Amino acid sequence: MKIFEDDDLFTIDELKDVTEIFPWDLKDVMEKPQLPLLVDIRDSNEFDALHIKGSLNIPRNILENACDETVPKLVTARNKKVIMICQSGYRSVRAAYVMKQWGFQSVKSLKTGVKGWNDYELPLHDHHGETIDGDIAAVLLGPNSSSTV
Repeated sequence: MKIFEDDDLFTIDELKDVTEIFPWDLKDVMEKPQLPLLVDIRDSNEFDALHIKGSLNIPRNILENACDETVPKLVTARNKKVIMICQSGYRSVRAAYVMKQWGFQSVKSLKTGVKGWNDYELPLHDHHGETIDGDIAAVLLGPNSSSTV
């Protein structure tokens, strides 16, 4: 059952079944030896502009149409920790829900997305691996950016 008519908003099942992790908690998880698979589902242009270091870019439309059969790192991730990432935390909830439906055992969504990661002053990187200044990242992630929620 849908809460709202807009396709980008959550269903009750998605809200109930998906665990979210805050940026500061993900930072702590990333400091441990057993790293989760970070899957950034934003479009490739959004990802190239800035992303969390070590994340794998699988745009949501590709992920939901192909899933693990075409992405080798996902083949081995069914029983590992997987963190879904988007710009603000909406698309990643839906993607985490889909992954759980496909049998992934430990999938979470990054609450507040890369915006929240940046707001917490954690580093974001461009496609060259260079660290992006937090103020520049905020502008790129702001309401006037070409990115979508």
